[in-house]
Amino acid sequence: MRTTPDPETVAPALAASARIPVWAGQMRRGLWGAGVVALVLSLSAAVSIGAVPVPLLTVWGIIADKIAPGLLVTPDWTAGRAAIVWDIRLPRALLAALVGAGLALVGAVLQAVTRNPLADPHLLGISSGAAFGAILALLHTGMFLGLATVPLLAFLGALCSTLLVLSVASFAQATSADRLVLTGVAVSFIVMALANILIFLGDPRAAHTVVFWMLGGLGLAQWGHLLWPALILAGAAVMFRAVAGSLNAMTIGDETASTLGIPVTRFRLTCFVVAALVTGVMVAFSGVIGFVGLMIPHIVRLLVGGDNARVLPASMLVGAIFLVWADIAARTLMRPEDMPIGIVTGLVGGVFFIWLLRRKGRM
Repeated sequence: MRTTPDPETVAPALAASARIPVWAGQMRRGLWGAGVVALVLSLSAAVSIGAVPVPLLTVWGIIADKIAPGLLVTPDWTAGRAAIVWDIRLPRALLAALVGAGLALVGAVLQAVTRNPLADPHLLGISSGAAFGAILALLHTGMFLGLATVPLLAFLGALCSTLLVLSVASFAQATSADRLVLTGVAVSFIVMALANILIFLGDPRAAHTVVFWMLGGLGLAQWGHLLWPALILAGAAVMFRAVAGSLNAMTIGDETASTLGIPVTRFRLTCFVVAALVTGVMVAFSGVIGFVGLMIPHIVRLLVGGDNARVLPASMLVGAIFLVWADIAARTLMRPEDMPIGIVTGLVGGVFFIWLLRRKGRM
């Protein structure tokens, strides 16, 4: 027989889960402003740095002139520099920020609803499912819905992979948080094997491009590619921010969340579906980029505490900054060649994953 805990005991438990360090509370007001400034400077640096360096003042001048032609600045740059800034580097930098924010948001949500610090769209197989759907669109079905084809099939692939992970976990009675991640890893290997079969059976001339894309890359970013990630990310951010209190309750346990009136099973499934949607769209335009969703929420919780009302937006901000700089590293470390950004995030994320396992083992 299930007992209903006294709300007077539940409330302190929820407050404890959301408690932040004293020093973090004192710095919280200035932290947001500093984060926004850091994001703007990071985007500016991403546009400025490259095979053809462009001074920051010129970058800002070109952007201002594109927004309000002839009103804010007097053009004193070449048409070539303007094309580099506006048509090539700025869309790429903005896409990096959107993808980083989206993956970090999904990671924070998955870690809350699964109560697993190792949860992440890459480790749970969601990214692999999205990659399968995108490869199916790129090599086999064709763009039968125009630009929406790849995001749609990537979302469906991510959703199917998510449901498969949950089904296998239920069948294998892998109900613990650690076993759920192991189930996700196993499903990820299976789905990626199927994706490799699609590549093997596809057009050999396009296979090289797809393989490069699977490693993560933002080199094909265009202004027209930013609409879908921006819209989906905005909608998901609003939805998850609205249920931040429920996410806090889920981190304590299903029993507590249920007594607070949260339909646990339906709520968790809804979070997984929206997470699959965000991941699918991001993967469709950036390829498979791992470990962002794993790392960023942990770093953010050290700064703002465990309350998801703060963790979710802060994760988006820090995730955007991180992936912008990861893309800068990918473009410059092997100049003039572009290194797949997934290699950079994989190296950093692998080291972080080892540190996290060691830290968890000491607790």
